[in-house]
Amino acid sequence: MTTTGQNPLAGDRRVRRTHAALQGALIKLVEEAELGQISVADVAEQAGVNRTTFYDHYRDVHELAEAACTSTIDTLIESLPVLDPAPADPDADPARSLVAFFENLAEHAGLYRSLLGPQGSARVIDHIRSRISTAVHVAVRLNAGAPPENVAPTDIPHDVPAAFTAGALLGVATDWLQRDSPRTPTEMAELTWPLLVSHHLADAQHAKSFHALAPDGA
Repeated sequence: MTTTGQNPLAGDRRVRRTHAALQGALIKLVEEAELGQISVADVAEQAGVNRTTFYDHYRDVHELAEAACTSTIDTLIESLPVLDPAPADPDADPARSLVAFFENLAEHAGLYRSLLGPQGSARVIDHIRSRISTAVHVAVRLNAGAPPENVAPTDIPHDVPAAFTAGALLGVATDWLQRDSPRTPTEMAELTWPLLVSHHLADAQHAKSFHALAPDGA
């Protein structure tokens, strides 16, 4: 990606506007066609730019699709640490973060259905699975009493329970989208929450045992 001009701030604004235009164009197009059927020319025409401008910012439509959804997904996944079976606030609704997760999927169902379906983007699927796995790993370790400085989200070990949870949540979401979302986001959260809690309780117990046996509580 290249940006010219004497004013870096103006250049940054132009880049952000172009990104927003291209991502918005793709979101509109994917509501009417599968991701694999959408070309760079389609996106450029919808966004009102030329193909050269597209390639100044993205390699292909899949990279654009990844950018269009991952920042929102990242924000939603960052709320997943509230999946603590014993939240500090007794009046809190611990499943609310799951409702928000499913609400966002429903709002952009066409995009996510294309991205997560059989003809979708392996890069996006891997990104979402990795981000959920990281969030679960961090949450369980913190809830088990590990010091925050010993739980770095940038250095996650092989964590089978976290990977299992990530795959399960992604699988449930994908199945729901592919079936045209037969249940509401609230219903999906209510059905999914007990499954996550039971798994988290088992994982948290394992984490506490490991933490107690580790030298110096590391």
